[in-house]
Amino acid sequence: MKSYRWHDSYAIRARKEGFPARSVFKLQEIQESFRILKKGGRVLDLGCVPGSWLLFASRTVGGKGFVVGVDITSISLKLPPNVRFVQHDVLRPDASFLDAVGRPFDTVLSDMAPSSTGNKFLDAHRSLELCESALAIAGHVLEAGGAFVCKIFHGADFNVFSDQVKKSFGRVVHVRPKSTRKASREIYVVGLGKN
Repeated sequence: MKSYRWHDSYAIRARKEGFPARSVFKLQEIQESFRILKKGGRVLDLGCVPGSWLLFASRTVGGKGFVVGVDITSISLKLPPNVRFVQHDVLRPDASFLDAVGRPFDTVLSDMAPSSTGNKFLDAHRSLELCESALAIAGHVLEAGGAFVCKIFHGADFNVFSDQVKKSFGRVVHVRPKSTRKASREIYVVGLGKN
C-alpha cells in the first residue's frame, strides 16, 4: 500500500499545480535533463489529451512561444493563448494534417500510447506504430537542430525504433523518468540535434 501512495502522490501534486495528469512530471524531468523546450520556441505535442504536456510546454516556451496539440479525441481543457488544438488521427498524417499544424517546429513531443489490450506483444507493436508515425511527422515539421521526445512500450522492436531515430538525430538517449509507474514498460526515446 505504501508504494501505491507514493505513486499517487504524483497525481495529487499534478492537480495541485493545475495539470490534469501526473505525466507532466515525466516531461519536466526530461526538460531538466536536456532543455528540449526553449523560451519562444515552437512545439508540436502529438497525442496531447488530457493536456498536461501541452500546459507544461506552453508555460515553458512562454507567451512568445507557440504550442500545437494534436489528438484523435477532443480536448476539454481551457487552452492558454499560445496553444492551438488540432483534432486528427496521427496514424493518417495527410497533407491536410500538415497544413493544419503548420511548421516548422523546434520540438516534437509524443506521449501517445495505444489502448491497452493486455497482450504485451500486441501492445508493444501498436505502440511502435504510433512512434513510427510520430517520427515520420517530426521528419516533415522539425527544424534542423530540433528535439524529439517519444514514449514507446519496451518490446522486441525497441532497438529497431531507436536505430531509426539515430538516423535523423545527432544524439539519442533513452529515459525512464522517476515518476513512471514501476509496472509500466514505457520508456522515452529522446532525439537531440536533428540532422
